[in-house]
Formats: sequence, C-alpha cells, structure tokens
Amino acid sequence: MKKFPKDFLWGGATAANQCEGGWNEGGKGLAASDVISAGSLTQPRYITYIDQEGNPGKATSLHHLPEGAKRAVIDGCYYPYHEAIDFYHRYKEDIALFAEMGFKIFRMSIAWTRIFPKGIEEEPSQEGLAFYRNVFLELKKYKIEPLVTLSHYDTPLYLEEEFGGWKNRKLIALFDRYSEVVFKEYKGLVKYWLTFNEINSAVMLKDLFPGYPAHKVKEDFQLLHYQLVASARAVKRAHEIDPNYVVGCMLAGGPCKYPLTSDPKDVILTQERIQEATYYTGDVMVFGEYPYFAKRIWEKYDVHLDITKDDIADLKKGVVDIVTYSYYSTGCVTTHEVSERAGGNIDMGPKNPYLQYSEWGWSFDPDGLRYSLNEYYGRYRKPMMIVENGLGAIDVLEEDGKVHDLYRIEYVKAHVEAMAQALADGVDLRAYTPWGCIDLVSASTGEMKKRYGFIYVDKDNEGKGSLKRYRKDSFYWYQKCIASNGEDLT
Repeated sequence: MKKFPKDFLWGGATAANQCEGGWNEGGKGLAASDVISAGSLTQPRYITYIDQEGNPGKATSLHHLPEGAKRAVIDGCYYPYHEAIDFYHRYKEDIALFAEMGFKIFRMSIAWTRIFPKGIEEEPSQEGLAFYRNVFLELKKYKIEPLVTLSHYDTPLYLEEEFGGWKNRKLIALFDRYSEVVFKEYKGLVKYWLTFNEINSAVMLKDLFPGYPAHKVKEDFQLLHYQLVASARAVKRAHEIDPNYVVGCMLAGGPCKYPLTSDPKDVILTQERIQEATYYTGDVMVFGEYPYFAKRIWEKYDVHLDITKDDIADLKKGVVDIVTYSYYSTGCVTTHEVSERAGGNIDMGPKNPYLQYSEWGWSFDPDGLRYSLNEYYGRYRKPMMIVENGLGAIDVLEEDGKVHDLYRIEYVKAHVEAMAQALADGVDLRAYTPWGCIDLVSASTGEMKKRYGFIYVDKDNEGKGSLKRYRKDSFYWYQKCIASNGEDLT
C-alpha cells in the first residue's frame, strides 16, 4: 500500500446544527433546522408550524404548509437539535478529546444564525463571533487546523419564511455579507473553508424520495444555481481578503452509482444519473461554467433558470481550490424491475448483491471510495479531501463505561486502506475527516442511536442522558492509526 504523505491531515467532522445545541443562547436566531422534529428509520422527520388560526401542525419536507402557516417551535414537541450534544458549552472538553486522538484537522460549521440571527441584520452579533473565535483559539492551542463550512443545512428561519429561502435571488447578497464578515473576522485563525455542505444534494432529492413533486425539482435546480453563484462569489471574496485561504466545494459523493447489470441501457442510465447528481454541480464549481450536458438536463425537467450575465461572470471568477466530498456507501441503477431495494427512510436504489448493508440500508463498499477518488480526481485534477465517511450503528455502553465497536473499526480501516490504494493510483488526497467523530444527532432520522463517533455521548432518542463522554474502542484504534500516519491499522 502507498504510504500517506507525512503532512496528511487526519481528523473528524461535525456540523453546528447536529452537535452545538444552545439553540436560543448567545443571541442565536432560529434556524430552519430548529423546527424539525425527531424521526426514525420508519418515521419521517416533521417540520412544525402554526397555521393562520393559531393551531399547531406538522408536515414533511415534501409537502406544502397550509396557506398562511409559519414554521415555529411547538410546546411538547421534541427537537433533537435544540440541545444536540451541547458542544456549545462543552467544546473545550470535546476538543481536548480530539487532540488526544491526535487530530490534525477538525471539520465544523458556523451557524449563520449565530452571526446574523435573522440573516438580514446590518451588523453581526459580537457574541456569536466571539463564540467561534474561542473555538478556533482552542483548536489552535492543540495545533488542530479548523476546516470550516459556511452553510451546513442551516439557513436562518427568517430567510426561509420571509424570502422563500434559496429560491430567492436576494439570499446571494445576504450570504455575501455573512461570508465577508467571517472571512475577515477569522483571518489568521482559519485557513481551510468550504462554502455549502453537499451542495448538490438539492438535485439528488428527486432520486432519493419516490414521488418527489415535479414542481419542486424545478425549484431545486433554481435554488442550486443561486447557491452556486453565492459560493463562487464567496470564493473570490475569500481570496481577496486572504490569498492564503484555501476554499473548496463540498459534494455529496455518494451514493456513487453502478449499473446493476451489463445491459447498455443500465450503463447509459448510470452515466446520466452521475452527471445529474454530481458532475452537473462539481463542473460549475471547478471549471466555472455549466457542463455540456446541462441543457439536456434542463430540457428533461423543463427547467428555465434565472441566470444573468453577471452570474456567468461570477461563476468563472470563483472556482474552488480543492474538491471535497462525503462518502458513505454506493447504490445501483437499472432499467429493469427489481425485488429488493436498499435504504431505509430514503431510497438507495436496487440492492447490490455483492455488498453488505447496515441496519439503515447503507452499503459497505470501501472499493467504491477508491473508485470515486479516481473518478473525481481524474476529472478535476484538484487536491482532494474526504470530509465525511463513517458507519451509523447502534452502540452499547457497557457497565464499565466501555463501548466495543469493532464493526466501526473494520469500516474505517477498510476505507483507510482504500484511500491508500487511491494514493498509490496517483490521487492527490490531502485529508480525511470521518463523520460524527463524536456522536451527534443524525440528519436523516434525527436519532441519537444511529451513532458514528469514536466518542460515545450519553444521550438517547428522547433526549435523555447525562451527556457524559466515553472513549469507544474505535477511539484508541483511530489514535493509533493517526500516530502511525495510517500504517498501523491492527
């Protein structure tokens, strides 16, 4: 196996809404994620609202709210993001644990609503700016590089309610203000930035949720365009503020697609799905323009983008420095009828007979990581980072405070080996930040029992628990992996 570069950045990844808590502290405003209930593998998460008559209600993200209804926090409903794992109050303890594991880099996000509570203010919240400054200083104390995502599924609720969210072009200017403030504020403390988390997920929803409404598909392509413009403008602004800033895109790299059969129709359909789900977005962020097949996609979904000459110029001026993506599993594509499909609360496509699957319907496919790294690097020729990867599983906290998660060790080990193989292939891979390095709230289900971390957090699906942190067996394994720079995987 190819050895990892001596300056390889090992670490872990989180998101503000899934770990911070402190939802109504420190001057923070309401985010769209603050009005989403808990769910499960079989039960969807709901958006809660108050209708025109003042009655509470709930709806899934696929359905329209009643006319005049406003999203709101409702008494008696459990919102797992409100407290999450309380990183807001416990960040020093958690960062010390990351340092003990040997982290070189820590991926996190800034909650827009801590900086601009509604998203429209002229001046930022000094309390919010101070919180992240303290986090960055704590990381600096341990020589851990922050890798900071500007927007991780966490738009201010006010902008969603009053502006229609990213369906409104006006959000570009508001994001301009937000990004400029944080780029200036944390100059010298942060080097690595990502603009939007899994930005291409907007146009993947139609494939993940059967019966996804056609009108929403059109909206998704439009809101993605505005985000792409906002991202490009942020990249350009970052480089103007500090030429040393390294700014990347963050793509949902999986489920990567395979044709289920050797039928040429399956191969062609797989190619089209990958173009739609990944390259359509990645090409804009790396090359600064929409790919040749974009017109075919727009015609297919009857999309008529609001796109201006200034947009085209902005996209060209704001290409990214690095390409990062999430990788958990792979899926299959077929034109044929199938009896078994993968996935739990989202559709992962036909089951691959050559792979094993987790309880949540996600495949175990380290070879797919090597394959995707080669595909993306071959296309983009930019330095790569894997910024999300991991196994969601039910862990058992033993009476002696130990968690024996050999299954997680086996998962991460196999993917580290796959990265080493990709390095041997010639891929320029710079960093690895496994997802949920400390247990946090699952984005897809809102559960705590779907755990990814090397650190166990004592909290259950109902929000009960001491929040005490425990080192899992995987904690010590990853510590050894980092100390040996990926050579000791025993």
